[in-house]
Amino acid sequence: MSNPIVLIPARMGSSRLPGKPLADIGGEPMIVHVWRRGREADIGPVVVATDDDRVAEAVRSVGGEVVLTRSDHPAGSDRIHEAVERFDAERHYDIVVNVQGDLPSIEADAIRAALRPLGDPAVDIATLAAVIVREEERDDPNVVKVVGSPIGPGLLRALYFTRVTAPFGPGPLLHHIGLYAYRRKALRRFVALRPSSLELREKLEQLRALEAGMRIDVAVIDTVPLGIDTPADLERARIIMAAHP
Repeated sequence: MSNPIVLIPARMGSSRLPGKPLADIGGEPMIVHVWRRGREADIGPVVVATDDDRVAEAVRSVGGEVVLTRSDHPAGSDRIHEAVERFDAERHYDIVVNVQGDLPSIEADAIRAALRPLGDPAVDIATLAAVIVREEERDDPNVVKVVGSPIGPGLLRALYFTRVTAPFGPGPLLHHIGLYAYRRKALRRFVALRPSSLELREKLEQLRALEAGMRIDVAVIDTVPLGIDTPADLERARIIMAAHP
């Protein structure tokens, strides 16, 4: 039996949207909305990992748990690794679900779906994707595509992640969604690896795992949750969440 924990990395130093975790959406900070989505998934405790006391206070004010981490982590995976080691030194939790702190409207079912691939003990890391339906996303380098082999209904084994339009030829393209579920030992191994050549070239951290021979499987879900990277994204999220609180 697996025993998951949900960790949400949050940092204030976004270049395109400074102070992003505390951006107001419907009267609450964005990080609180993400924390609530994690709670709604009901798969285990939900903990925010941050290096900022203001983010910590916002989460604690609604009863959430927080782990304060170092400020020099290069990526969210490093932050959640430090956080889970601090929060659970006894290693009670064996799966770490990393929900990005800028997904305030992600559905609980999507978070739960990330656990599906880990039903296979050979899988090290699980993640999500959705079929691209907006034509402009096909060639957008900001939309990461996952290329993989189907292994079951709504499941595939990832072969590559890329910013280019791939694979070539007729058929659907898959928009990768940056939510990960790691086996605890896989997360420990991953953060100990040096950045790989393809990771540095594509600027995609998950390629480090593939280059090291780790297995990533993907659960395909229906829709891509709105990630907040720019002021325009924030305004869109406010409209969406006002209509569907």
